[in-house]
Amino acid sequence: MGNDTAEAGQAALGTKVRSATRWSLVNTMVMRLGNFATGIVLVRYVLDPAAWGIYGVAQTVLMVLLSANELGVTLAVVRWEGDVRRFAPTVLTLSALSSGLLYLSLFAAAPAVAALLGATEATAVLRVMCLCLILDGLSQVPAGVLTREFRQGRRMVIDALNFVVSTSVTLALALQGWGAMSFAAGAVAGNVVALAGCALAAPGMLRFGWDGEQARALLRFGLPLAGASMLSLAVVNADAMIVGAVLGHVALGYYMLAFNMAGWPVRVISETARRVSFAGFSRLADSPKALSDGFARALGVVMTATVPACVLLGALAGPLIELVYGAKWRPAAEALPWLMALGLARIAAELTYDCLVAVGRRRSLLLIQGLWLVALVPVLVIAARAGDIETVAAGHVVVAGAVVLPAFLVALRRGGIATRALARVSVRPVLGGLVMAVVLVVLRQRLGEGILALCATSVTGLVCYAVCALPGRTLVRGALARSRRGRGADAPTAQAAPSADEAGAVPSVPAQQRPAAPARER
Repeated sequence: MGNDTAEAGQAALGTKVRSATRWSLVNTMVMRLGNFATGIVLVRYVLDPAAWGIYGVAQTVLMVLLSANELGVTLAVVRWEGDVRRFAPTVLTLSALSSGLLYLSLFAAAPAVAALLGATEATAVLRVMCLCLILDGLSQVPAGVLTREFRQGRRMVIDALNFVVSTSVTLALALQGWGAMSFAAGAVAGNVVALAGCALAAPGMLRFGWDGEQARALLRFGLPLAGASMLSLAVVNADAMIVGAVLGHVALGYYMLAFNMAGWPVRVISETARRVSFAGFSRLADSPKALSDGFARALGVVMTATVPACVLLGALAGPLIELVYGAKWRPAAEALPWLMALGLARIAAELTYDCLVAVGRRRSLLLIQGLWLVALVPVLVIAARAGDIETVAAGHVVVAGAVVLPAFLVALRRGGIATRALARVSVRPVLGGLVMAVVLVVLRQRLGEGILALCATSVTGLVCYAVCALPGRTLVRGALARSRRGRGADAPTAQAAPSADEAGAVPSVPAQQRPAAPARER
């Protein structure tokens, strides 16, 4: 009877995760396509690289501050067992206090921060945009409840309203000549709507309260995560800070455009997965074998889905940027191939982050993120002074491949994840990507860069990848079957990676809790 009950519970959880993943995929695709279209209009017809760079300074600072905005305590809403209403008021109080204090500190320091990043014009934009810190702190508890209960359908409605409002405000103000400030006003307007939507979707969760014992337990749980998240966001945004400070905000504008293009496949896949991966891994944390199986399968699906998009954008960077954004943005193509390689590493790192948090290895995360930042900053500074945005992007990839990914593999192995299985599910996508890259480069040289030529080149490259990688679907789905024989069910795998829709990271606190600002995806 007990086994039947457990199997029924696993089946029910798997159903919830599959439904949440489908909603998450639809949500992410719609939002990203909308941001993509908005970005094309703004970059091609309204903004120049200088204005884009000023906005990038403000967005970079905001993203770093968001990582520690609520001290990591709101993840307890997703992770902790028991009645969430019992500790949610204390979580909300801690989150509101920390976000308010953080904004006041930023408001006072905005002129110095803008000057340090090479864009004194960004001071006012910083002060307006970072109002999102307070709104984000208030929305964390109801957003966490929606994630905990796999209510991604409601999240889609909230995100859609956020997008419509923020994009409408941004476009209206940009067309009136507001420049980078239009992004700040749009982001604030969208976050106000998102907060209201979260409050309605999770009623009763915006209630303040205080319990000293709960607060101490929450801080013990959250502070290591907040530290790791801040380090993670610092890692992802260190390049933008260094490019702005060393090369200037015009170069930062080009770099940001390349970073955004690199983020198209990364964010679609990563956000889809991370809306359910942390909750799913958390449910499997007490079963090391099930967790290992689920993580390996999730990574295989992620790699299979991500590699072709990254190779396509990297190999055809120049003509694609000119086709989409115009010839004035062609210099951004110098950094894009390297940033696509970095995108692959980021997705794997973010999935690993969620898994390690779920199994309670927060100290390992903090150490790895600290190692990443310590290794990265001097490399990027040297790269920026010695070259341009291309050398900066290349330095990022070198550090990620030589230092960070090996450290994550060690942490996973210590957490009970079989690294041999990870290699097996990744080998076909990697080989397929290499073949696809060679085909794209050769065809581009022979066919040229016209629209029809690019279409033919892209289709041929994707077909070559499919021939090499799709036989690996059997491996992704069944490489771990032998280790599950005798257990009678594959529901644990469905919890971690139930379908190809879950394929898919910036470094950080789970993305489902962050209402997105328009166009810029860093």
